[in-house]
Amino acid sequence: YFFSPSFYLNTKYISIFGRDFYVMTKEQIAGLLEGVPSAVGVYYIYDKHDALIYVGKSIDIRNRLLQHFRSTDFKERKIQGAACRVGFELTGHELLALLYESDLIKKHQPYYNRAQRRTYYGFGLYLAVNPSGYQVLQVETLDPEREELMTFSSYQEGREQLFHIVEAYQLCQKINKLQTYTKHCFQYMLKTCKGACIAQELPEDYNRRVQEFVVSSELPLGEIFLEFLGRNPNEKGLVYLLNGRYKGFGYCNKRVSSEKKKREAIVFKAENRDVRRILRRYFKLNPV
Repeated sequence: YFFSPSFYLNTKYISIFGRDFYVMTKEQIAGLLEGVPSAVGVYYIYDKHDALIYVGKSIDIRNRLLQHFRSTDFKERKIQGAACRVGFELTGHELLALLYESDLIKKHQPYYNRAQRRTYYGFGLYLAVNPSGYQVLQVETLDPEREELMTFSSYQEGREQLFHIVEAYQLCQKINKLQTYTKHCFQYMLKTCKGACIAQELPEDYNRRVQEFVVSSELPLGEIFLEFLGRNPNEKGLVYLLNGRYKGFGYCNKRVSSEKKKREAIVFKAENRDVRRILRRYFKLNPV
């Protein structure tokens, strides 16, 4: 870790809609950013009680912190008014920074990371087959004995995501229990459902599109070590996946080639929806 020195200088305030907001001076910004490099990593912002109030990541952490402290955005003004110290850790690569940031937010729950700090995922998207042979995607309470395709923090969030999936892959809302019509679904009238709800489309044709979604939501199988530049010239960064599940990340000497030694370097982390989203996006841009 690196921490900038604490400081207390003359303060400025501006008034917006009758409310006073703190404005950082150039001297304060320079003091906070002393020693912060223009490199990829995660950064921390602390208040006067030394409580962690914000965690972020960037390919240029110095510039990103500068943006925080110069911004006129309402939320950023509040962070500026509370900030007394910053810290950072280099990660060597943006993917490592993304994964580490997600883990830190879940672990520390900083006040100004409210949108990202949900840790409870009580619902999952599961695949089943109905009596007619059509594959069904349904949102249910998480079951540790079953493998879910996606996880959600609420049932409503899962249903909303399922609506998007059904639309994107031309699936049937009725089959996926998003509608309870006794005959065809509403999408059939709009010609976006191909009639699986009234057996006009064969199960094998319908299921082929379901599997297209399933494949798109999966991470690569097997044992995979993604390798990146490390935090210094003598090391490399590792992201470890096993049988389609994220296991963690770590660092080792750049000359290490043994999979056993790579495994020993991994700091194991919990997998969650945010991590899978980050990794799916990475593999979409960087197929293995």
